[in-house]
Amino acid sequence: MKNTGAKARSLLRNTLIRHENKRDRIFALVSVLFMAICMALPTGFEGSAVPGRAKLARGKILDVNNEKVKITGPVKQGEQQFEVEIRSGPFKGQIFSGSNNLMGKIELDKLFAPGDSALVSVSISEDGAMRHAQVMDHYRTGKTVFLCVLFFLFIILIMGWMGVKIIISFVFTAAALIRILFPAMLRGWDPIAASVIITTVLTAVIIFLVGGLTKRGLTAFAGSMGGVLLTSLLAFFFTYWFKIHGAVRPFAETLLYSGYAHLNIARLFISGIFLASSGAMMDLAMDIASAMDEIKKQHPAVTRFNLIKSGVSVSRHAAGTMSTTLLLAYSAEYTAMIMTFIAQGVPLENVINMVWVSSEIVHTLVGCFGLTLVAPLTVFAGGIILGGKDRGGFSA
Repeated sequence: MKNTGAKARSLLRNTLIRHENKRDRIFALVSVLFMAICMALPTGFEGSAVPGRAKLARGKILDVNNEKVKITGPVKQGEQQFEVEIRSGPFKGQIFSGSNNLMGKIELDKLFAPGDSALVSVSISEDGAMRHAQVMDHYRTGKTVFLCVLFFLFIILIMGWMGVKIIISFVFTAAALIRILFPAMLRGWDPIAASVIITTVLTAVIIFLVGGLTKRGLTAFAGSMGGVLLTSLLAFFFTYWFKIHGAVRPFAETLLYSGYAHLNIARLFISGIFLASSGAMMDLAMDIASAMDEIKKQHPAVTRFNLIKSGVSVSRHAAGTMSTTLLLAYSAEYTAMIMTFIAQGVPLENVINMVWVSSEIVHTLVGCFGLTLVAPLTVFAGGIILGGKDRGGFSA
């Protein structure tokens, strides 16, 4: 009898696994379809930086003249002159002379050397001839593609089918942000509302791709979305309480002066807080949900109370390291700023009252608040979803 019961349970488990794998593949295909649609969607801002009668091409620096360049330590000022050969597009093989004005700002200036690849903007006349060409920056498209392909191959080699799903979620996220969220905010959508909608969609796609259309995935989705919503409320309150105007982000002021003065950059800052921390929330929620799901599978008779108790124990350990991870990830972006304050001997009270520092304190601590809240929310959701009997719908 025992052998018969064990065989029956094994058969049922194998059937559920096959059913789950089939739904997994179907969901992955649907995600690829939506990913392709996102990538094909026009932003409505194409050609804003490159006029219609201009084309981008790859060029090679043949020769440079640095006689008018003044170098003082790391700062370069003056005018660099060079010759460039166009290596792609309809004007391939043509050579032109150009200049590169150095303003003494390291983050904006670029210095070229013979043999460098450069991104060239070619202005075209009415009759189709090259009217003017300008070097924009170093050409990095090929290197970027190589790095992406190398990363994707590495993920697939290490993770197998899971790696494929990770790549789908990765590309889908990038496409949704670039093609949908950011253009929508430029058109006047409220940054907080738009970010909540997109974050909800991305959370569902990423978690159900990685965790499958299972109770485990549903638990992780419920926990992470609860954390995102609560974090958005905390971010809203603390941003206005700290009187942070939002212009602390790079290019925020430039965006306003580029014809988008209608944008509320404070709300843009708020949306960035929970959008940036949503990935860590998904990670933590999935860790807790997977642990609770495994406990339930290994001990089907476990009570809901004991399952929640085990989930609390797991969540405490997981949340402990994730908060520090978030702190390290955010603080690393402002290493130079912190080092500058230390080098100048700026008093700590002065530092924490600077708007740049206050904004990062809010960004980091509110994100950590969200991570801490995700843990009990996921455990509670797991107790309800995983602790009950299977009644169909999402598989165990």
